[in-house]
Amino acid sequence: MVGIGEEFGPWLSRQLKRADMNQQDLAQQIGLTRAAVSAWITGRAVPRDETMRAIADALGTDHGTIHTRTSDAVIGRPVSWYHRPAYADGGRDFGNTAAFAFEADLEVLAREATQNSLDERLDRTKPVRVRYTLHELTGEPLARFREAIGWDDLYPHYETTAAQEQKVGRVIAEGLREMSERDRLVLLRVDDYNASGLTGDDYEDGRFAAVVRRQLDSHKSDSSAGGSYGLGKATLWAASRLGMVLINSTLSVPHEGRTERRLIGRLDLPWRVVDGERWAGPAWLGEMDTASGTENIARSWWADSETVERLHLARENSEPGTSFLIVGAHDVAGLVNETSAESSDDDDSVQTMHERLVRALAKNFWAAMTAGRTTAPLLEASVRTLRNGQVLIDDERVEPQLAQPSRTRALRAYLDGETVDRLTEIDQVAMVKVPLQVPAHRGGRGTMEHESVLLVTSAEDGDGKPNHVVAMRGNRMTIKSTRVPDLPLGTNAFQAVLLAGHAAGDEAVNADLAEAFLRASEPPEHNKWGRTDELRVTYSPTAHRRIVDFTRVSNAAVRELVGRAREKSQDGPKALRDLLRLDVAPPSAARGGGVPTIRGLDAEIDSSGAWQIKAEVKLPVSEDPWTLSPVAKFDVRSGGRPTVQWAEIVAGQNCELVDGSLRFKPGVRTASFSAITDASSHPVRAQLAGLIVELQKTKEVAA
Repeated sequence: MVGIGEEFGPWLSRQLKRADMNQQDLAQQIGLTRAAVSAWITGRAVPRDETMRAIADALGTDHGTIHTRTSDAVIGRPVSWYHRPAYADGGRDFGNTAAFAFEADLEVLAREATQNSLDERLDRTKPVRVRYTLHELTGEPLARFREAIGWDDLYPHYETTAAQEQKVGRVIAEGLREMSERDRLVLLRVDDYNASGLTGDDYEDGRFAAVVRRQLDSHKSDSSAGGSYGLGKATLWAASRLGMVLINSTLSVPHEGRTERRLIGRLDLPWRVVDGERWAGPAWLGEMDTASGTENIARSWWADSETVERLHLARENSEPGTSFLIVGAHDVAGLVNETSAESSDDDDSVQTMHERLVRALAKNFWAAMTAGRTTAPLLEASVRTLRNGQVLIDDERVEPQLAQPSRTRALRAYLDGETVDRLTEIDQVAMVKVPLQVPAHRGGRGTMEHESVLLVTSAEDGDGKPNHVVAMRGNRMTIKSTRVPDLPLGTNAFQAVLLAGHAAGDEAVNADLAEAFLRASEPPEHNKWGRTDELRVTYSPTAHRRIVDFTRVSNAAVRELVGRAREKSQDGPKALRDLLRLDVAPPSAARGGGVPTIRGLDAEIDSSGAWQIKAEVKLPVSEDPWTLSPVAKFDVRSGGRPTVQWAEIVAGQNCELVDGSLRFKPGVRTASFSAITDASSHPVRAQLAGLIVELQKTKEVAA
């Protein structure tokens, strides 16, 4: 008789262990030989139906359970905390070192946890769906939750830890104070759907062991994966004031014949002595194992619906993925220093934490959440907030086009095949290919060329700082954002997106090689490309120069797309001209012929919305000084050109400021000055108009 779940042999072997029975015990109870039981366990034979019923009686379960084998027999084993004994050699760990690799703030948590979910996307034709749920517990709901996690048994360990003068001890002490004085505990659950789930054995190689048992094990073979150090998961525990994370996983591949409600908890504490017993640090919440070699060690267990509800780990459906519950969530970087006069209880409110999560997801994953007309996004993300089970802030889906309008427009145009070679209209997106030379592995020779994709479009206020290149690879998580240097005269405010590796598309040449190379050039934070030990060891000590060349070529390509040669006529593209013009009003009489002219200028809009300019002036040879007044005007779409005021004018080389005018020294050929407009005098936002700077002749100022 063949069931529909796990193979009968492995299933029966595990049930015997759970029941503290051996093969001889079962054989005696059902009136058969030990050899018959051995044949079933090794898969050489399958018992008849009447024998199945006898086995069910012996195990104390029903015939349906033994027939389907999608769950364990009804033999309950206790679920409790297992604390790792202290090292016999006297070694002591005062915290998980991996957790100190990152700041314990919500942006880092959202970046690392969402990146891991992206890396585990199961159905590549659909997005992985990630939901963050903040849940504030107080009063009776908090008491019920503490009972569910065995708080009374854990408290002596927390009390001892809080008394220690290490960093972890101070964090734990603050978590205990929060619960004691404010009767408050914040849970943060990270759910992903359409993900692989924590598959594999409790102890052997696999996703489960990599996350729950090990450090520095990323268990990722995909070259486009965001993570590579195995450190990102530590941010889950670092974000907990109590060092506790509970886990409920729905598996994409059955384990022990089951897929739903695989639970485990892990507690990261430092070395401690409790009731005379020495403990190494970590502890696990699970079912005590009975297998040889792992006796009395907590392993994962298949929980019932009531248990996952009590632990606030219930998932919304049976789609594969994992739920991580951070117990005592906090946001260190988001809080004002408690000694500051500006601190307030609102700084760590769940509403404020909600807002920070939304911003972090939009900042780091806007590209992964962007879809084309026929292309699904890689990611969907949302945040919701509860208080004692009641909705405080409903599901807020992160919308990339609201957070990053220009960059989202650029990426969508590329996905839809609607890019252009040159910018002639304000909303167009220009595309150019930028080569990345990928070196051979250490000992090899030559390079392979990968063509990344560079997109440029005009900037909007919602994108943040203009004139930046945002670079990414693989799953389109933002790796770095850098300002383009040495922009040419007359540059419109823009945003640029650099897609490398698989982010450039499935058909990109040598995408796998580019992914591996760029991944090796990233630090644990995955926030830049540069020199790393892995890059040096895997490729060569000079491999980082390819990154430098790639950055230089990318910036040059941006300047080519947005720039305007100084000698360019007014017949150039409308979108790239007239943002900034410099005119000199002809003097009534210029000795020696000619007038001062602008030979070079740098200009940008600062964070206050004001224009900042730096000008280099070419002067005709003259025995007398030139006295000129810089005048700023806005070139608006209709009507005259309104004059705007200067907030500051600063004389530079070979000139001085006299009564608001610039006096250039006699006999010099070049001079310079800088100035900042007064944003309060702007008739419209600086981004919505061109700026014209005139150098007008003024009367000579008496000495």
